[in-house]
Amino acid sequence: MVIGVCTLELQVPGCSSLKEKRRVIRSVVRRVQNQYNVSIAEVGHQDSWQLATVAVACVSNDAGYAHGLLERIVGFIDSRHFDLVLLDYETELI
Repeated sequence: MVIGVCTLELQVPGCSSLKEKRRVIRSVVRRVQNQYNVSIAEVGHQDSWQLATVAVACVSNDAGYAHGLLERIVGFIDSRHFDLVLLDYETELI
């Protein structure tokens, strides 16, 4: 069994309130959950207006599949126009 975890550092430029940032992050979380059936949540920078840390987790029998799935999710978030900027990400297989 392989557990894949990907942590993404995101910037939400143009947000002037936490309410606005949370609206954008909730949209990303819902779309990733619906598209890829993974666990995803905001795990850091909850009090910052323009920064967010999001973690994605999946479980698989195959390390290559888990890594590929997480890379596709990073590409999905980066290529979609969610009104955010992908600053950095880290993928870890356990």
